[in-house]
Amino acid sequence: EVPLVEESGGGSVQAGGSLRLSCIYSGYTAGRYCLGWFRQVPGKEREGIATLNSYGSTTYADSVKGRFTASQDNANQTLYLSMNNLKPEDTAMYYCAAKYWKSSLNCDTEDHDFPDWGQGTQVTVSS
Repeated sequence: EVPLVEESGGGSVQAGGSLRLSCIYSGYTAGRYCLGWFRQVPGKEREGIATLNSYGSTTYADSVKGRFTASQDNANQTLYLSMNNLKPEDTAMYYCAAKYWKSSLNCDTEDHDFPDWGQGTQVTVSS
């Protein structure tokens, strides 16, 4: 099965509100994997904000720690990003990415080396 990554769930919300993004990472059935959430604002570098590996361990960027939570539904190969207390500076295009992974390798927000990316979903937070 060819891996496919696809996000959904973006939208517009007022500051202090919440959104939950979803990401289907189909095709990752042959071993351990690392999943990541990234965001990018035009003209700025892409930021890694959360990762989750197949052991269920997560990492978060300081900018979202305590507000965002990554989780997964293994049976449906779906990754979630629950975003609470959203701020205008969270406005960005959000991307999901996936790769096969070994525990000896990194799976953290500094790692952007993923072969499979979704098309992105826009999150806009108004003040």
